[in-house]
Amino acid sequence: MSQEQPKRPQAEKHPIEYGDVFDVSGDLASQPIAPKDAALMQTKENQILGKNLKGGPASVMQSAAAVNVLHGDVGHGELSAVAREQGVSVSEGKLDGQRVITESVGRHVVGQFFEPEIPMKTPATALERDAITIGEALEATAVAGAGDKPVDESDAAAIQVAEMRATGKNETESGGLGARAQSAATHNTRTLPLSEKTTLSDVLTDAREKLQADKAVTREDAEGVIGAELRNKLDMKTTPGGVAASMAAAATINQKREIRDDT
Repeated sequence: MSQEQPKRPQAEKHPIEYGDVFDVSGDLASQPIAPKDAALMQTKENQILGKNLKGGPASVMQSAAAVNVLHGDVGHGELSAVAREQGVSVSEGKLDGQRVITESVGRHVVGQFFEPEIPMKTPATALERDAITIGEALEATAVAGAGDKPVDESDAAAIQVAEMRATGKNETESGGLGARAQSAATHNTRTLPLSEKTTLSDVLTDAREKLQADKAVTREDAEGVIGAELRNKLDMKTTPGGVAASMAAAATINQKREIRDDT
């Protein structure tokens, strides 16, 4: 007589909460991400940026909320308690002369990044001959305040996108700058002493020579790099003086130069 096999207990599923995808604590961390939270953040982000940033907080919230609705964890019109009581906001400010965007749910910051100060309808081409190139922006990172920062996954992702924007290809070059950055990030996770970690300066010094092609930095280039860096950081904050910040600064400077020369 055959005996019925005992059923293996299944892991209990729970909704995607803010603490699962953002570096937050307190009352927000344990709350499920709701559809209206995401919709509000998308609206606020669009009001400030003129669009929704790919890989940004609003995008992450939208994806998480969709999964929660699909699993029946939240309703289509649901709004979290923190968002209802404290609101959702996207604000802009200045840091070291650069435009900084901060996105918050209540008092909790869920994302912060540098944004190029360029009008949305500005053409991506026709930059002047002495415009800052992607290679130069990466080299600026090497000598800036973040040059001594050990390379992590967010840096590697940003550098890989920067390389692809420079070369016009949809993949990183074998043995190229992006591959070196990824190798450095992997190495650093296995190396404990800080003195033995590979830094941004180690990878990005002489970046122009390491790139197979180069081009002037545009708003689109900067936004692609910003999104890559944000997607790979739990706190969704770009590094001051890092790859994304340098690209944003370069795009802003290039546009200001072009406007100056046109007047």
